[in-house]
Amino acid sequence: MNLDLLTLQGGIFAGLLLIQTPATAILLSRLSKGASRRPPIEPLSPTPELLGAVSVIVPTLNEAHRISPCLAGLSRQSYEVREIIVVDSHSQDGTPELVKAAQQKDPRFRLITDSPLPPGWVGRPWALHNGFLHILESQGLDTSGEWILGIDADTQPGPGLVAGLVRVAEVEGYDLVSLSPRFILKYPGEWWLQPALLLTLLYRCGTVGDTTQKPERIMANGQCFLCRSSVLSKLGGYTSAKSSFCDDVTLSRNAAAAGFKVGFLDGRQVLKVRMYEGAIETWNEWGRSLDLKDACNPGQLWGDLWLLLAVQGLPLPVSCFLAAGISSAPSALTPLMATALGLNLFLLAIRFALLLALAPSYEAFSGEGGKAKAKRKNYFDFLLLPIYFYLSPLADPLAVARIFISAMKTPTQWRGRLYPDRG
Repeated sequence: MNLDLLTLQGGIFAGLLLIQTPATAILLSRLSKGASRRPPIEPLSPTPELLGAVSVIVPTLNEAHRISPCLAGLSRQSYEVREIIVVDSHSQDGTPELVKAAQQKDPRFRLITDSPLPPGWVGRPWALHNGFLHILESQGLDTSGEWILGIDADTQPGPGLVAGLVRVAEVEGYDLVSLSPRFILKYPGEWWLQPALLLTLLYRCGTVGDTTQKPERIMANGQCFLCRSSVLSKLGGYTSAKSSFCDDVTLSRNAAAAGFKVGFLDGRQVLKVRMYEGAIETWNEWGRSLDLKDACNPGQLWGDLWLLLAVQGLPLPVSCFLAAGISSAPSALTPLMATALGLNLFLLAIRFALLLALAPSYEAFSGEGGKAKAKRKNYFDFLLLPIYFYLSPLADPLAVARIFISAMKTPTQWRGRLYPDRG
């Protein structure tokens, strides 16, 4: 091998190490806090002092195909839930009729329709804001003892969810807290892609249950989003996140920056969610907001892109390339090549360890045709997950590419609603 080629290769591997080494140190710093993270929220029965303490808001737009488990789960919550306000954005698929049917069985359900979307607002925060204003007008909730709980239509709340969540918030002094759910996946493509996309959040924001995050690193999930009504009033409702396609993260970070205690906790024992139907919908819909650019400044966004490329996008292709090159020409191995290979294999080992750590956050299924029965028996349930889940590290370069694509574009469509002026 001539000297010029050796010099070029040395420069490439030195540059690779320059990119990946500091990113690896940052990743290890974030993941190290996972050892002390808070355990999952547990379902609880309410106590008398929680009577009517929570008002629930459910934003909807053409959710007839998936809202029934959500309505049923909310109806199973006990007397801690005062009312359940479903804010519908003029659905055309029968969603209002399903809510009215639920109201016949549970008078806590109330259906309202939001007013036309004002300029500068995204549909979801607008619906939530309308629900919050409705609650303020009808109940006058302005004390720190009352709570507002935002719940998405694709969730499946378990019994004891609200009581368990409020109890933790009150005992641990949270002003705003959201939960990560247990994910329900069905098809091979989504089992392969979704975990890789989920890992992009973990790499950037750290582990669920970490209470030491700075405001700009806080993660949140609007699918189950609890906030004191007094705090939400001080924040102006959802106005500070009105133009955000990741309004949950934006509002949480704004609250933390204002001095309120914000938490993102493990809710897999009390909350399930079926987000999207298949890999294509997961790529298109979830991928639009995963960059979190509406909740951070450009410097942080580009820093996150560098981190993801270095620790999630590159390890697999770099390891394969180096391993193939070394196996075909062992004598060409240099110290820089060996160091680069070792670092990338180390990052892949972390990736597979995180995959096992994430496994309990997925519902284990068996069966055919999507008509599977859940099997939740013991701590070894992760062995029931499909092989595609364990092959998801192969989707890492694709997942990182999706974040880059999303970061370069502003969504013009969201959940069937067009935003042509945002393009």
